[in-house]
Amino acid sequence: MSDLPTPIPAELARLRGSIDNIDAALVYLLAERFKATQQVGVLKATTGLPPSDPAREEQQVGRLRELARTADLDPVFAEKFLAFIVEEVIQHHEAIAQGHAQRD
Repeated sequence: MSDLPTPIPAELARLRGSIDNIDAALVYLLAERFKATQQVGVLKATTGLPPSDPAREEQQVGRLRELARTADLDPVFAEKFLAFIVEEVIQHHEAIAQGHAQRD
């Protein structure tokens, strides 16, 4: 038995390259999204708004589910993905609000 690695088909290498590029784009997009939501958290804290906005979150879920359907992506998966992100954002907003309250 040979210890040489099995060669990867060119098509597999090409597809993996595309996946790697998409993963990189997702990371940068998430970074930009979190930069914006951090600013939202500061604005909410300075204006006394609560960290969470259930009405906005519900609106976003509906919007994202429709986008997912249009993109031929499972809407349930899209909703779970958004819920994960929103949970993280709310934690950030709560920390920002707490920090802002401690300064007052």
